[in-house]
Amino acid sequence: MAFEDFLEEIHVMGSNLLEKVKELIHEGNVRRIIIKDESGHTIVEIPVTWAALGVVAAPVLAAVGAISALVTKCTIVVERHGEPKPS
Repeated sequence: MAFEDFLEEIHVMGSNLLEKVKELIHEGNVRRIIIKDESGHTIVEIPVTWAALGVVAAPVLAAVGAISALVTKCTIVVERHGEPKPS
């Protein structure tokens, strides 16, 4: 089976946003994280290859923490590399 990039959407409450983003950054197959508000507008896009370096991760996580204080519900779109999970 061929590996390819695919998207996954995760709906979270603002209070759980920072914890979920930290969890996703530590996974090995995540390429990009996109955070959208309730109406579907993109708030921030995070290229995880940069965030995983550690130097960039602290400011990115601080920004995500600030966003989580402003939104009540949001969607995390995760771009992954690998086999899609069966539905």
